[in-house]
Amino acid sequence: MGDKMKFEIEFVIQSSPQLLYQYISTPSGLSEWFADNVNSRGEKFIFIWDGAEETAKLLKRKSDEFVRFAWEENEDDGSFFEMRIIVDDITKDVSLFISDFAEEDEMDEAKMLWENQVGDLKQVLGSK
Repeated sequence: MGDKMKFEIEFVIQSSPQLLYQYISTPSGLSEWFADNVNSRGEKFIFIWDGAEETAKLLKRKSDEFVRFAWEENEDDGSFFEMRIIVDDITKDVSLFISDFAEEDEMDEAKMLWENQVGDLKQVLGSK
């Protein structure tokens, strides 16, 4: 297994930061776009896709700003994924800033996965 590299992608989303935060931080919000179903017990979030479960630990969060998770199987390698809400001071445009880790040969695939997921999120939010 190679070393994972951090990558970041930004998506402009037409939504209020408060509404967007609900979709990135709560099991019900995440299950609308990120996974088929999401359950949580405290800091532990269980993401379900096509019957397969992946468990992530909520590492950090700040209301209306960001959430950071680490997949259970990656807890020891320092990798995480973070969804941060950025509001432009001048235009008031809202962006979702994704930080994640992937191995070099999986980078394009990982970015494409986020693009698809965030595309679903935009649909749910009625954003373009």
